[in-house]
Amino acid sequence: MKRTVASVFFALLAMPFTVTALAADGAAIYKAKCTPCHGSDGQGTAMGPAFKDSQFIKTGTEAEIGEVITKGREGAAKKYKQFALGMPKQTMTEDEVKAVVAHLKTLAAKGKAETK
Repeated sequence: MKRTVASVFFALLAMPFTVTALAADGAAIYKAKCTPCHGSDGQGTAMGPAFKDSQFIKTGTEAEIGEVITKGREGAAKKYKQFALGMPKQTMTEDEVKAVVAHLKTLAAKGKAETK
């Protein structure tokens, strides 16, 4: 009985860490939400700018980049006028935003995007 109670206790303690680890997978969130417009490796597409070698991503703070993710950039706030669509706001938890920002920083560090 003591062994069962101890097993349940440790399983319950580990649960928040498992949920957080799953929620904080920036690469998976990026793949699901960002790839269609920004490309699978951050190279950019006809719908959205590249993250590779992006100075905003490289030097921006987590809060600045997170604000663009969660609030979007539409209309007059659009930074890249050459793209027909603005950046739609994304619904994510704070941990998910942090994870995506960390992933974007790794993409930005990869170097220049291919230009066609």
